[in-house]
Amino acid sequence: MSVVKINVLAVPAEQRETLEKRFASRAHAVENSDGFEWFELLRPVEGTDNYLVYTRWRDEESFQAWMEGPMKAAHQGGGADSGERPKPAASGSTLWSFDVVQQAAPPNA
Repeated sequence: MSVVKINVLAVPAEQRETLEKRFASRAHAVENSDGFEWFELLRPVEGTDNYLVYTRWRDEESFQAWMEGPMKAAHQGGGADSGERPKPAASGSTLWSFDVVQQAAPPNA
């Protein structure tokens, strides 16, 4: 069954818009990766400054291949033509990993 990776990003309030714009500008960057199943960027509503970046993968190997290939290249390049990388919007991150042991969906989904 699938694996879930949740990247917990500590994002100060003044950097929220920057973070969301950066994710929006990279929309569809992961969808064509082998083994990719799902992505969500979750904005905190109350009680925390942590955004959650939720991805689901067919297996651990698919996630690792993406980490070592497209994701690594995107973070190293930064996308700036000037060669200067923009300052990170997050002040820290932690990666949580889970195996999916049960799942449910509405009928006809």
